[in-house]
Amino acid sequence: MSLRSGNAPAWRRLLTRRRFLAGGLLTVAGVTLPRTMTLGAPAAPLTRAIPSSGEPIPMIGMGSWRTFNVGRDENLRRKRLEVLRTFFQLGGGMIDSSPMYGSSEEVIGWGLRQLKGEPPLLSATKVWTRGRDRGIAEMETSRTLWGVDRFDLMQVHNLLDWEIHLQTLFAMKAEGRLRYVGITTSHGRRHDELAQIMETQPIDFVQLTYNIMDREVEDRLLPLAAERKIAVIANRPFDRGSLFDFVEGNALPAWASEFDCTNWAQFFLKFVISHPALTCAIPATSQVDHMGENMGAGVGRLPSAQMRKRMIRHMEDL
Repeated sequence: MSLRSGNAPAWRRLLTRRRFLAGGLLTVAGVTLPRTMTLGAPAAPLTRAIPSSGEPIPMIGMGSWRTFNVGRDENLRRKRLEVLRTFFQLGGGMIDSSPMYGSSEEVIGWGLRQLKGEPPLLSATKVWTRGRDRGIAEMETSRTLWGVDRFDLMQVHNLLDWEIHLQTLFAMKAEGRLRYVGITTSHGRRHDELAQIMETQPIDFVQLTYNIMDREVEDRLLPLAAERKIAVIANRPFDRGSLFDFVEGNALPAWASEFDCTNWAQFFLKFVISHPALTCAIPATSQVDHMGENMGAGVGRLPSAQMRKRMIRHMEDL
């Protein structure tokens, strides 16, 4: 199957309501969803436009670091296939990966080929090597592994040899061989250099670390992205899972229902995507039920600016 990820995104359609229990809850792949995704409530995922094109994309995507690096283990591959299936059934679009993530690209590509029809994929990966020719070869390997005609988004991973790779990516975009160009960093590294790139290069996306306990990018990078009309992808929205450890044993505050939040995963994700400069968050998971929780953050109400402050205070008081 050839996946033409450049086609009109299918997430613009309402999610299919496949089955409802007597209580009115939607069940997909065994996951019982919050009431914000049930009949009579908004079913379409929340989207935000990519500034450089105006194309809307779902605000909850999927990362693949560690979670899809399962090699040829057939049992684990089948489990990841159900995670992937659930992601698309619940309105997911962007999947982010990298050659750095072991077998993740191969497993994603295998999973995409198992799904019937063409999933509403917005494919995003990275170039992670030095040198023009090595970069081109690596990107072609990634394209083959994914099984796509072209990538929607190609990013320079952690600024590695970015001066060389951005030249290649801009040329590929001009030739129609990819749709968007981006650059990434994580956990606070090289923010000054990243800001320089954002100020001087016509990139479409920037990917960086942002979560409720790591808000450094609010001071400079997020305002700069808004000013330069650059889409922002938030990685590590759960701070590699440490946020769940932090709140372990604590009940979700009752007032979280005011922004349609039913669990801690949604609490953390809704905080991230409610920042006006954010375009998409890419939580990673290997569990179908966790995918259901994550995707529930992408529907219903988002916290207001005042509510965001309350969320921060609550975390600081725990």
